[in-house]
Amino acid sequence: MSRRVKEYVDIADHVSLDDLIAKLSELRDSLPDDSNAELRLRGDDVFGHRITISYMRALTREEVECEKRYAAAEKEAKAKELEKLQAELGVVCYAAPGSRGKLRIAAG
Repeated sequence: MSRRVKEYVDIADHVSLDDLIAKLSELRDSLPDDSNAELRLRGDDVFGHRITISYMRALTREEVECEKRYAAAEKEAKAKELEKLQAELGVVCYAAPGSRGKLRIAAG
């Protein structure tokens, strides 16, 4: 399964109803089928209101390439951090050999 990111679109509160309907229709038509789009009214009387549409989209080619570049470095950094924490705590984590049985709970 490919990774997806959440994208946001804001619409200011001072647009005409016809403009709002046109923008929302245009946005709906441009969304992928599995986008899980949500519409929310955000803001307040001081800073103004806006309509926010959030939806899920696949990563772009550039985002995938950028993520690939940093994936190895991130994995290495996490491994170093785990080693450091294990050294501080004196605990070593390892995969248990063999298959595990089912957990049994005995009522007492």
